[in-house]
Amino acid sequence: MGSDEWTRWLLERRDGGNAELRAQHAFSLEVFRDQVLDRAALAPDDTVLDVGAGTGLIAFGALERLGPDGHVIFSDVSDAGLEECRQRAGNDKRCSFVHAAAEDLSMIPDSSVDVVTTRSVLIYCDHKSAAFREFFRVLKPGGRLSIFEPVNRFLLEHRPDSLFGLRDPEVADLLAKVVAVYRDGARRGENPMTDFDERDLLRWAAEAGFDGVEVDYRAQLDVPAEPIGDWEARKAISPNPLAPTYGEAMTAALSEEEYRRLDTRMTQLAQSGTPTRRTLATAYLRALHP
Repeated sequence: MGSDEWTRWLLERRDGGNAELRAQHAFSLEVFRDQVLDRAALAPDDTVLDVGAGTGLIAFGALERLGPDGHVIFSDVSDAGLEECRQRAGNDKRCSFVHAAAEDLSMIPDSSVDVVTTRSVLIYCDHKSAAFREFFRVLKPGGRLSIFEPVNRFLLEHRPDSLFGLRDPEVADLLAKVVAVYRDGARRGENPMTDFDERDLLRWAAEAGFDGVEVDYRAQLDVPAEPIGDWEARKAISPNPLAPTYGEAMTAALSEEEYRRLDTRMTQLAQSGTPTRRTLATAYLRALHP
């Protein structure tokens, strides 16, 4: 099977091929999945459209909650991701697959689905309000929208120079250089990953015509988190499908001597069990088609 940057990230670059990191991600993803599906309030015979299905986290979770008359439409811009989902679905007749972007679901008829779900999809959309209008269009009257999005603007505003939340004066100058590789491409208004917050999500849903719009927002600032762990594996991780790995960012930002100095120090911090610090914000939104 061929791959692309999206599917390669989901299958490889998100966890650097490290089993421990993959397990940590899997636990977090299961929480996101369950929260999205709980808010969707699925009925056994619902037709669910999962927009930006990726490798099927939400969609396969929905299948487990549906009965024999339920149906899930896997929608994504990645052919490789859709093929991965097809293989996993096997002969399950409750599944269908559509190549489509969130902003253009024209292959899905008007008023044809009961539920629309997404997870971390709008952060890659240049025209988020158009996506909400498409969600509204394809939903039946009484249909439900349930989405999850990280609000990356929060990190950009509160900790623009933070890498893993580390506060290590010995290499602070080098960490700042590495962070700049990510930060400089993510200024507000210049990148779809940082050009919105939870209030925008609520506004776009209301403007699209949804009723009963609810946003559950949570922010964390400098919360102690898991240790660095396997530094070699962490260097192979990319924070999102469009970003370099941490190792690649180090190579781009640092001289050979600086790279060695930072690499040595990060190895020491990892071996000593130094914890990271988590700064992030997330939003769950649910809404009803009147």
